[in-house]
Amino acid sequence: MASIIPATTSQVVSAPATNAGSTSSTSSSTGVDKDTLAGNFQTFLTLLTTQLKNQNPLDPLDTNQFTAQLVQFAQVEQQLKQNDQLATLVSLQKTAQSTAALEFVGQTVAVDGATAPLQNGIASWDLTVPKPATATVNIESATGQTVYTTSTTMNAGRQAFTWDGKDASGLQWPSGNYTIAISAKDANGQAVAIPTAIQAPVDSADLTQNPPLLSIAGQDYTLDKIQRVIRNSN
Repeated sequence: MASIIPATTSQVVSAPATNAGSTSSTSSSTGVDKDTLAGNFQTFLTLLTTQLKNQNPLDPLDTNQFTAQLVQFAQVEQQLKQNDQLATLVSLQKTAQSTAALEFVGQTVAVDGATAPLQNGIASWDLTVPKPATATVNIESATGQTVYTTSTTMNAGRQAFTWDGKDASGLQWPSGNYTIAISAKDANGQAVAIPTAIQAPVDSADLTQNPPLLSIAGQDYTLDKIQRVIRNSN
């Protein structure tokens, strides 16, 4: 059996904002590769020193030219220091993202998606219906087998669709991840797209990826995909 109920106000806390598109290299900020810049800096310094040692005492280097070269020297040195600082900031940002990802493990979160876990005989999806529609709802197992089908009338607004894990013959399906597919039409026969979201616990965090990936109901999500964090009632 399945039921559709209007959404109620849940006790939630906002998910911390994260920056999924973190800088992966300092070269994108400066436009110059750090190793190349360091090599050019050493070459420039060698040339400048050689020039000072071998200049004609009776015709020394023009003061304006020498000043310009010193300014270049200072600018290159400053850019090298900026690159080092940017690399440190990127490293700190990655560490912060990893720490944030670990904090989500075990928490129940809401994310856009069609695959929800069936646990204790209940699987639930949040639906956002833009206008009244007649819908056909199919639920498939992880292997792609259709395990439940129903037709229902949906009112406009946010609502929950709950499935008790039983097929048309009353057979109870085992716990696991199940995917919902909704085909809906309005009163004029026009197709209506109905976005779905799920509430499920975060099973694990993959810190080897950049940005880190959270495993939720068998799917991988970045931290910025989390809409809400649902506080445990117990």
